[in-house]
Amino acid sequence: MADTKRPPLQIVLCWHMHQPDYFDPTSGRFQDPWTYLHAIKDYVDMVAHLEAHPEMRAVVNFSPVLLKQIEAYTTDLTAVAAGGGRIHDPLLAALHQPLIPNEREERIMLLRACLRGAENRLFENLAVYQRLVATARHMLAHPDEIGYLHDQFFVDLLVWYHLGWIGETVRRSDARIQDLLAHQQHYSMLQCRTLVAVIRELIGGVIDRYRVLADAGRIELSITPYSHPILPLLIDLNSARAAWPDCPMPLAAAYPAGEDRARWQLSRAREVYERFFGHPPAGCWPAEGGVCDRTVALAGEAGFAWVASGQAVLRNSLADEEPAMTALYRPYRLPNGDTACFFRDDALADAIGFVYRDWHADDAVAEFIHRLEAIDAARTDNQPMVVPIILDGENAWEYYPENGYHFLGALYTALASHERLATTTFSAFLEAAPRAAGRLRKLVAGSWVYGTFSTWIGDSEKNRAWDMLAAAKHVFDQRAPALDDATRAAAERQLSLCEASDWFWWFGGDNAADTVTHFERLFRVHLAALYQLLGCDPPDALAHVFTHGVSHGSVDTMRPAH
Repeated sequence: MADTKRPPLQIVLCWHMHQPDYFDPTSGRFQDPWTYLHAIKDYVDMVAHLEAHPEMRAVVNFSPVLLKQIEAYTTDLTAVAAGGGRIHDPLLAALHQPLIPNEREERIMLLRACLRGAENRLFENLAVYQRLVATARHMLAHPDEIGYLHDQFFVDLLVWYHLGWIGETVRRSDARIQDLLAHQQHYSMLQCRTLVAVIRELIGGVIDRYRVLADAGRIELSITPYSHPILPLLIDLNSARAAWPDCPMPLAAAYPAGEDRARWQLSRAREVYERFFGHPPAGCWPAEGGVCDRTVALAGEAGFAWVASGQAVLRNSLADEEPAMTALYRPYRLPNGDTACFFRDDALADAIGFVYRDWHADDAVAEFIHRLEAIDAARTDNQPMVVPIILDGENAWEYYPENGYHFLGALYTALASHERLATTTFSAFLEAAPRAAGRLRKLVAGSWVYGTFSTWIGDSEKNRAWDMLAAAKHVFDQRAPALDDATRAAAERQLSLCEASDWFWWFGGDNAADTVTHFERLFRVHLAALYQLLGCDPPDALAHVFTHGVSHGSVDTMRPAH
């Protein structure tokens, strides 16, 4: 029998949506299609599940560079639909105007583009696509035979690749997609344009759908610093040694004027959020949950009421104390600060991210609810408790059957109907329980990944990238004051793209060569573009590859916390 004296256990599901800026300033095109592909699959599916469960409350966090890329795709597709402009993404442009190239190398590039991620679960039930993939792989192994492929093969492959990325909620509700799936082969240009029209509607409307839910009080929206940087490393590179004392360091002693850059990143994030959603954000998920004392203080100065990080950061910060069993399930404030800091339950987040993908949805949800019930049962007082479950909201679902359709539906239904569990948001919890926050004497700098910054610094190739970035920042500091306002603003934004954490995630270690090559090249391109905006020639070092990855390395866009 439920204990009616205790308030229900509060649950915050926080889904983080992020894609790095894939725009290549040298070619004027998007280097990779992942922003629009995740938009038509994961962003639309997630909002559809939230729309379908009015009792659910959740937090959805966007990175500004993602919002601006979605906006850029919307602008392209709207202009093309009106008879002007062009699509700056080569893969999407090929679907819109399927004029198949005759040159062998261009055909090889198109085949490879339509096979990226082909092994993912989202394609497993698409028999026609699998047959096309088998042929495409044969041709890639025997490139001299590619000339025998009819143009129609490429058109069908393009259509099926995009059908595979269409969200499950769209497949079940949009008659146009159902007709395309039933057609199976020999797609016409008109059918390609129909598919592009669906994509335009999905991308063009997805952000507004989240805004409508937020305006109705059903979800909370939050933001990440502008380009998704690791703020503590910008502020002080030596913060890497707070949780990893033996961390090998770059040659650069510091990132120049990094605290000013952290302020810029937070301020610009608020500007972007307000432009898209019409009101200031209350919360900030720092990139990768990367925090330190100064990060939280700067977030407070910028007007954020809450930030969040990983469980290992709290564990490191409480190392000198004897934390209660329930210490994780409350917010904390630092001395002389009012910004609340929440810490995610790593085990619960990792279960969704890595474990339940192979379970039947009902079994997975039952086990998840059982874990929450155990947390509730372990409570020893009637104080409000909150369980933060923060994780990637996009990359997990391609490993689930039907893009997580059954799991998310069952999870939301179970949470909404449970008498002892109540979903909420971080801001709503702080408002309802203003005295629930504890005090931390110190905050040990770290991230949600292992509680350290080892994913972004400490490897020789990651450190080399930090030295390249610090050198560019020295030139920026020297030359930016003399620039006109427009050029200086462009240089500041370009610098922010170079500061993104995404580059450092992939450098070094055992990451896959193809993926490393993409990110390594784009990092150097962005640095070169910064030097050019500053009116000077890029250094010779930017013409040379400095990290390669390994031939059979991992392509992990997600990692467990431990």
